Amino acid sequence: MTQSGRGPVASAHTVQFPTGRTRPGSETTQVKRPVSNLAAPEQPFNMSTETLTPSTDDFAAMLEASLAGRDLAEGQVIKGSVTAIENGDVVVDVGLKTEGRIPLREFTGPGSDAPKVGDDVEVYLERIENALGDAILSRDKARREESWDRLEKSFDKKEPVNGAIVGRVKGGFTVDLGGASAFLPGSQVDIRPVRDVGPLMNQEQPFAILKMDRPRGNIVVSRRAVLEESRAEQRAELVGQLAEGEARDGVVKNITDYGAFVDLGGIDGLLHVTDMSWSRVGHPSEVVEVGQTVKVQIIKINKETQRISLGMKQLMSDPWEGVAAKYPVGAVFEGRVTNIAEYGAFVELEEGVEGLVHVSEMSWTKKNVHPGKILSTSQEVQVMVLDVDADKRRISLGVKQTQRNPWEVFAETFPSGTAIQGEIKNITEFGLFVGLEGDIDGMVHLSDISWDQSGEQAIEGFKKGDMVDAKVLDVDVEKERVSLGIKQLAGDPMDSSGVGRGDTVTCTVTEVTTGGIEVAFGDDSPVKAFIRKSDLSRDRGEQRPERFAVGDKVDARITNIDKGTRRISLSIKALEISEEREAVEQYGSSDAGASLGDILGAALREKDDKAE
Repeated sequence: MTQSGRGPVASAHTVQFPTGRTRPGSETTQVKRPVSNLAAPEQPFNMSTETLTPSTDDFAAMLEASLAGRDLAEGQVIKGSVTAIENGDVVVDVGLKTEGRIPLREFTGPGSDAPKVGDDVEVYLERIENALGDAILSRDKARREESWDRLEKSFDKKEPVNGAIVGRVKGGFTVDLGGASAFLPGSQVDIRPVRDVGPLMNQEQPFAILKMDRPRGNIVVSRRAVLEESRAEQRAELVGQLAEGEARDGVVKNITDYGAFVDLGGIDGLLHVTDMSWSRVGHPSEVVEVGQTVKVQIIKINKETQRISLGMKQLMSDPWEGVAAKYPVGAVFEGRVTNIAEYGAFVELEEGVEGLVHVSEMSWTKKNVHPGKILSTSQEVQVMVLDVDADKRRISLGVKQTQRNPWEVFAETFPSGTAIQGEIKNITEFGLFVGLEGDIDGMVHLSDISWDQSGEQAIEGFKKGDMVDAKVLDVDVEKERVSLGIKQLAGDPMDSSGVGRGDTVTCTVTEVTTGGIEVAFGDDSPVKAFIRKSDLSRDRGEQRPERFAVGDKVDARITNIDKGTRRISLSIKALEISEEREAVEQYGSSDAGASLGDILGAALREKDDKAE
């Protein structure tokens, strides 16, 4: 049967019309609709008896009556009845105009059996009627909605939910939570990275919901959070069974640069490298290995963080007890170099007892060098105890103290004034460094290189590697310095010149300048001096340096000798004044009435006669 302008009407809604008559004007025919398990209760309605064929309005009224009392809307989960299973589909009647068809595969799955005719099922109403007039139903979406409701309750209560890993996706895995799909990040699979997830696939197990977004249909879960919580509970129980100071056997599970993790039977403790032995340990692998059973003592338990600190050396006797009496200050012992650092070397005096030889206490002569260039690992050395601090477990040792101070030996062997020979090790702006006996260096200052030349000029005549002769000037043992002199080997020319203040010398002009003339006098070791312009003559008109030439011989008087500055002052003017005074005293006086010219003339003639 069809209606004008409407789609086909399902056979389940066929209406029967029993006949009968009543009095005119009030005749009625009662029509009953077959009742389905979800249909509305029978409701009689009056229809005119003038015709036994219902009109369109009558049919609409009957349909409205069949749906009366039902509140159906798209997007809801409703109950329906399985009416048939045919061609791989399950036919479900939910009380609409037509029945809906749902693929059988939506009903089957892990833990689910196929339905039978007459079973009541919950389905999701996607559309009441499509273009063909069929109801669109879904069992998967009904299960998903049911799962979301259940999961939201668990999420609010922070309870774990059961699910199974069913597939792999980018960055993680897909988890079926009983109808709802969730994302399991790869980092949330286990406490430690898992290389093979195969054994975990399709296995029902608990997961913690980290995030839910129902409008977007996103769920993020974690297996790791459940394992950590379970592990925390186990750890808390095990921690309660342990006590500080207790000794237990454990198995080494992992080794790091800073220690080893030891399994105490379900809970791990850290055995730090410093607690493995009283002696120095370079790396934990030197003492323990993975899988080894070791005896450890529980040093500390942090019940809040559930961290356990373990120790092995605490089960051994402490070698530092009475160390101050065993190693008194000033005593010399033999030890073995165990480690070399930038600042020194550690020397083991006995097992578990080490001392530090600072780099400054290694050698008398080798300064600012790496300790590895003086000592080597495993080398047997003699050391002197310099200081002991038993509380801080520190012993200061010295190697150089076991040998004599080379500066003391040098001072005894080469006292001041001794001539020595050595090789130039280095040349600096302030002098020469010369290698001496005992692997020490002496310094020749610029001022002690030459009597005649300036230090800058004199040092240019030397180069590194030259052998030089020098004289020991001073040895300072405390400051570890040896002062040498090269010019002192020849003696001071000022002392050997044999001249003094007031003497007259004959000089040779070596240089003419605007301020005066440079001269030299003496035969064996010429002494240089300078005559200033104002001292060139008694007569101001003759005080001209240009009237002299290099090589000229001049007589001058020594007016001053300064050994500190190495300067000798000469003056021609002073010599002329002195000669004039002597001439006046010898050849004339103010009473004789002779002129100065006559007196000087007589003096010169006498001088010439003596010369002839």
